[in-house]
Amino acid sequence: MRCPFCAHDDSQVKDSRPTEDNTAIRRRRQCEGCGARFTTFERVQLREIIVLKSNDAREPFDRQKIEQSVSLACRKRGIAQERIDQLVSGIQRQIETMGEIEVPSRTIGEMVMEGLRQLDSVAYIRFASVYRDFGDAKDFEEFAGTVRDVGKH
Repeated sequence: MRCPFCAHDDSQVKDSRPTEDNTAIRRRRQCEGCGARFTTFERVQLREIIVLKSNDAREPFDRQKIEQSVSLACRKRGIAQERIDQLVSGIQRQIETMGEIEVPSRTIGEMVMEGLRQLDSVAYIRFASVYRDFGDAKDFEEFAGTVRDVGKH
């Protein structure tokens, strides 16, 4: 594994353990070049998934994009990182087990919306405001009015 600090090609695994939801292996590594320590995660990938964007572009599925979006929506909400990781892992598992090689970005967005709706109503509204591209305050107000406090953190 390449060191993120000095780009040396070799590192030594110092500790390995499963993540809380058992969907990945967390490995603590030490660079043999500079001695820096860093963490990597190893996950199962059932098949290569291609995301079909709304502009007909295609790109490889990137779990990191979902993690960033969900984390941003949940920012300052007091939601444990473990719950966010479980949500993202669940969405990734759903996508991989759909049996499709190409998945529309809209489908992924709806999965994220549903997961956030169950997790935290404020995070759900935050994500929806970007995902649904609210044009003005009235759109936001109408959507927020339909949301009930389903998820409690």
